[in-house]
Amino acid sequence: MAEILSKVEDTVGKITKRGVVAEFKDFINRGNVVELGVAFVMGTAFKTVVDSFAGSDKSPGILGGFIGAIFGGKQPDFSKKVLTVNGSDIPFGALATASLNFFFVSLALFLVVKVYNKFRSADDKQTDAASTNDLLAEIRDELRASRENGVQ
Repeated sequence: MAEILSKVEDTVGKITKRGVVAEFKDFINRGNVVELGVAFVMGTAFKTVVDSFAGSDKSPGILGGFIGAIFGGKQPDFSKKVLTVNGSDIPFGALATASLNFFFVSLALFLVVKVYNKFRSADDKQTDAASTNDLLAEIRDELRASRENGVQ
C-alpha cells in the first residue's frame, strides 16, 4: 500500500499547479468554449421571449391569449389534457404544448438567422467590393509605375 501511495505522490508532484492552470487557460481560450457559453446564455434569454409569446406552464402567452379570444372562454391550457387508458394517464396535452413551443422557437430562430444573414451578406458585399476595388487600384498603380520605369 505504501508503494502505491508513494507512486501517486510522485505522479501528483510531477504535475505542477502552473501546468494545470496553463492547460485550463488554453482550453478556455480556444474560443469554442467561450462561444458556446455565450450561445447558452443567449439561448436562455431568448427562451423567455419565446415563452412570453408561445406560452409556458405558468402563463398562456400572447398566442394563448389570441386563441382564447378567437374561440372564446378562458385561455387554452393543453398541458392538463390527458388520455386515460385502463386507468393510466397519457399526457398528450403536454406533448402538444411542447410541440407548439418547439415550432415557434424554431420559427423565431429561423427568422432571426435569416435577417442576420441578410445583414451579414450586405456587409460582406460592401467590404468585399471596397477591398477588391482597392486591390485593383493598387495593381493598376503598380503596372503604371513599372511601365513608366521601362520595366515590362
